[in-house]
Amino acid sequence: MPKHDSIDPDLVRELANLVTETGLSEIEVEKGDLRIRVARRLEPVSVQVAAPAPVAAVSAPAPAVPAPAATPAPERGRAHPGAVPSPMVGTAYRRPSPDAKPFIEVGARVEVGDKVLLIEAMKTFNEIVAPRAGTVSAIFVEDGQPVEFGEALLVIE
Repeated sequence: MPKHDSIDPDLVRELANLVTETGLSEIEVEKGDLRIRVARRLEPVSVQVAAPAPVAAVSAPAPAVPAPAATPAPERGRAHPGAVPSPMVGTAYRRPSPDAKPFIEVGARVEVGDKVLLIEAMKTFNEIVAPRAGTVSAIFVEDGQPVEFGEALLVIE
């Protein structure tokens, strides 16, 4: 790959502003053999929770609630051979409009090219289509849920 002696600082600044304005974690552009990637580091947020005041009366114990899965959301299903990864950062939608039925449900049969989701990125809706034929065995996203690049969206077996 040829070396570029000068990279347009205005372009880098514009990309950095775009990342900040849209809330994306990174953006990458490519033109010819030049590729520029701008990423921002997201700092963890500290949250303090106040303990509830003691209760004088004793009540029946609450039913046990199973602990949430230990797997972080972006890792869900990623290792599954039928996982369909997100091709971009954005907001996932399972239906074309709030009052419409979902494109797919668990157990649905899909063919190559069938629309399975929409991902909105920078005010543009991008169709996500089935890369292979099969049966949808898991869906990991809900309407309006943010998704990261490479995050498993669903599984087609």
